[in-house]
Amino acid sequence: MTEKNNVLIIGNGGREHAIALKLKESDKVGKLYCAKGNAGIGEIAELVDIDPCDIEGICAFVDSHPDIKMTVVAPDDPLALGMVDELEKRGHRAFGPKRAAAQIEASKAFAKALMKKYGIPTAKYEVFESANEAIRYIEKGSFPVVVKADGLALGKGVIICSTLDEAKAAVKSMMLDGVFGKAGSKIVVEEYLEGKELTLLTFTDGETVYPMVSSCDHKRALDNDMGLNTGGMGTIAPCPFLTKEMEEEIKEKIVHPTVKAMKAEGAPFKGVLYFGLMATKDGVKVIEYNARFGDPETQVVLPLLESDLYDIFDKIIDGRLKDIDIKWRNKSAVCVILASGGYPEAYEKGKVITIGEIDENCFICHAGTRAKDGKLITSGGRVLGACAVADTLSEAIEKAYATAGKVHFEKMHYRKDIGKKYLG
Repeated sequence: MTEKNNVLIIGNGGREHAIALKLKESDKVGKLYCAKGNAGIGEIAELVDIDPCDIEGICAFVDSHPDIKMTVVAPDDPLALGMVDELEKRGHRAFGPKRAAAQIEASKAFAKALMKKYGIPTAKYEVFESANEAIRYIEKGSFPVVVKADGLALGKGVIICSTLDEAKAAVKSMMLDGVFGKAGSKIVVEEYLEGKELTLLTFTDGETVYPMVSSCDHKRALDNDMGLNTGGMGTIAPCPFLTKEMEEEIKEKIVHPTVKAMKAEGAPFKGVLYFGLMATKDGVKVIEYNARFGDPETQVVLPLLESDLYDIFDKIIDGRLKDIDIKWRNKSAVCVILASGGYPEAYEKGKVITIGEIDENCFICHAGTRAKDGKLITSGGRVLGACAVADTLSEAIEKAYATAGKVHFEKMHYRKDIGKKYLG
């Protein structure tokens, strides 16, 4: 009989729900805990009322629960704060990169310098700690231009500026007004890349790298890629325009060089390394790195995983990823984010959610939800992900929107065109 291992997941969102659902499929996993989790995760895991960034609180909880055999640190902030380092120091098994490796996401300046040093293709850039110097630099350049907060900003610290006035306003909001707190005290100004955007998540133990199924995120709030940048309004997998040749180019020029570079810098990356990519006329270039599973990419990538996720995590922790073969389903998956009215700006919480009967091969990933007085209520900007898996992209889109139609809460809004630009 297979030994059952209890697992603690850190995080609150749709990504963590998708991870929990996949771990629950493993015959090696026993009880799931989640800090803090959400209402959906609470249906399959015991929720622990500790903030995901409370490193001492999380470590003390694991110290007092010897039944927990693995802690999966899913969000960017606790990784950047060194939660994996502290758990390992106390003798616990933890999945995710250590603090030094998590810099690849926590500091855009670090990531850009790494790419420059090791010849990894990316946009031209400069780093600034003075607003006046940044503006002087922008005045000499061309438009559009991209202004990025150096640190973590919930996926919203990137502003594409079409005019000088917009760029000045972006610099001012980040560096002088502090809209992203300390994350915007240093900024990166880079050239705007034109092309088609895609995401490639990878499993790596610092030596071996296994790419996952590719995906395409839809970051703008409104249909036809209009409106403000968000944490992601929906995603599809696999990426329809990714050719075998592009895949080889990405592995040879970007993925393997990045993993080797991190090792050479004394910060080997163990966990999930996310590559935000742009297929330009001059080849594929890196837009950004993340040090963890993306959200909402995880909600479409993990449902296509055939292999045991716990086993993969286990092998990565031990540096033995080369010992397993990772298999994927030859299907398509779609996730449509159901958001609170007003998101990504001000929105109301506490709206009652009703969900009808969900069809086979369709599911809901909870993000900003909680249970109160026996009711399901909204507690965030991105509330739920209506997800579906099917043989083709068009079928998966149809099923995901049918699933979205089963959900109701006041002022709910979602894009009506997720994946549709890739059809035909």
